[in-house]
Amino acid sequence: MTYTAESIAVLKGLEPVRHRPGMYTRTDCPLHIIQEVIDNAADEALGGHCRRIGVTLHRDHSVSVQDDGRGIPIEMHPLEKVPTVEVVFTRLHAGGKFNKDDGASAYRFSGGLHGVGVSVTNALSTRLEVEVVRNGARHQMAFSGGAVIEPLVRVADAPKRMSGTRVRTWPDPAFFDSPVIPPPQLERLLRSKALLLPGLQVALTVEDGATREWCFANGMVQYLAEQLDGEPVAPVFSSEKYAVRGDENFPVGAGAAWALCWTAEGGLARESYVNLIPTPAGGTHEAGLRQATLDAIRSFAEHHALLPKGVKLAAEDVFARTSFVLAVRMLDPSFQGQTKERLNSRDAVALVARMVRDSLELWLNEHPEAAKRITELAIRAAQARTRAGQKVEKRKQSGVAILPGKLSDCQSEDLGRNEIFLVEGDSAGGSAKSGRDKEVQAILPLRGKVLNTWEVEAGSLFANREVHDIAVALGIDPHPANAPDTVLSNLRYGKVVIMTDADVDGSHIRVLLCTLFYRHFPRLVAGGHLFFAQPPLYRLDVPAQGKARPPRKIYALDNAELEASLDRLRLEGVKREAVAISRFKGLGEMNPEQLWETTMAPDTRRLMRIGMPGSEVARPVMTMLMAKGESAGRRAWMEENGALIGAEL
Repeated sequence: MTYTAESIAVLKGLEPVRHRPGMYTRTDCPLHIIQEVIDNAADEALGGHCRRIGVTLHRDHSVSVQDDGRGIPIEMHPLEKVPTVEVVFTRLHAGGKFNKDDGASAYRFSGGLHGVGVSVTNALSTRLEVEVVRNGARHQMAFSGGAVIEPLVRVADAPKRMSGTRVRTWPDPAFFDSPVIPPPQLERLLRSKALLLPGLQVALTVEDGATREWCFANGMVQYLAEQLDGEPVAPVFSSEKYAVRGDENFPVGAGAAWALCWTAEGGLARESYVNLIPTPAGGTHEAGLRQATLDAIRSFAEHHALLPKGVKLAAEDVFARTSFVLAVRMLDPSFQGQTKERLNSRDAVALVARMVRDSLELWLNEHPEAAKRITELAIRAAQARTRAGQKVEKRKQSGVAILPGKLSDCQSEDLGRNEIFLVEGDSAGGSAKSGRDKEVQAILPLRGKVLNTWEVEAGSLFANREVHDIAVALGIDPHPANAPDTVLSNLRYGKVVIMTDADVDGSHIRVLLCTLFYRHFPRLVAGGHLFFAQPPLYRLDVPAQGKARPPRKIYALDNAELEASLDRLRLEGVKREAVAISRFKGLGEMNPEQLWETTMAPDTRRLMRIGMPGSEVARPVMTMLMAKGESAGRRAWMEENGALIGAEL
């Protein structure tokens, strides 16, 4: 096979979406691509331009979304030289959500940042029709597979004051496991829009069937109360707070609304949103809520001398029986993946913590009896956690394994809280030891690259010192994939975090460690205990802005986050040339405080959980990549897939 210029494929327009839809949306069903259209309508409502959103499920499996917002602009785009509505539906990274300068913009607090939403919907549909009403006219156009098949035309006059957008799409079943949209999930999504936008009417109609409507004047308290299983130990606490003009830390309008409730038993109800986007996997905004709740309740308990001797409240004690609804508004949110299921923005921790803590602390002091019942609930959780830790301690003392000398162990024996970081190099290991939380975080530095264990038998593993130390520190023995869960009974850490440099050598070490765990400790991976740390690539040194705002440091995970941070600074009046940008060559360059803040602190770090793929898929690939006799196969695979991998990176 020859490797020439013709071997490099360049995907244009919406071809990348159709080529690899899983990078842009969920492929189990078309719900997410419909959500992109609904989110656009909800953003119009967020800006105060829309009073009603209607969704219709048609008999032919198509879906219509209609709003009475301002209507997508139909004028010619000054750069693309085609109607703006065509740009919105056919260009990746295009949309009004990039313009954050206008304080009155409907998209100032939009959930979208990358502008790939409805263009992905278009790319993965056999047909998509758009109808726009604005400026006294009704316009229509149609697409198929992302391409224009019916150009924009004016079809009728419309009342001057009428405006809105109607999108009807036929999702292409070839891209989805099932072409059917689950009604309960769609209802939950639409109900949440009505919940978070008081006064907005949201309707779901099934063609030739029933119509359901939602509209809440002040529904967060009512909604949370309806979701609770157990009896609350205190009334629901609900409030909201947003930054005002002149705030030195956050842009105008950024903030949160929330409802909190504690129950002694029963199931928990927990929902969070960012700019109306549901975040079922949580993220940094929920971390800020946990921190604020811990600080407020700990302050109340200490002020009223409620803590028994030896009891120290932790976040999981205070939050163990908490149900909540949290709705955050922030500029340029950073999500994990285009499906936006988890918020990654570090700013959200401080934003939510600041907005919630003072309000909650004031409420607790105004309702002392309710606050005491909440505090007693947290104290009982802390005492139960301490007793569980003591039981683990007895099992540990009865063991005979001698822990590795280079392991800096943690003090706690609580499996649910303990973490071990497998750190590349002694330099980074030293910083990690100094900057860690000694109570729950252990550090095991690795010298050099770990042995490739793909073809090493379990009986010969411990001949390698690094592998031996890892196994002894974890407290578990090598085992096959079909081993019972009891092989993890002596596991000493709930999280095993691989922390390496963001370079080629660091990637190689990650691959070797993943090979070790997949081949010889598969139950550890299947149990969700293995993670990658994600240290930032850039540091931005921002100069002082008068006496009120001292110099500060901002960290960016990658190039996209770097540009987003620079955009936010520009809105704050900081010139790009005034910001000093440095790139970390490795973890060893970070001092302990930086490493803690960016990579190890639970509230601000970003961990990537490693899942266990099916053996019928993973084993042939791992054999091709790691087996000694597969060099020819590896070369052929790299020649075939190298360009695609480079494009993703």
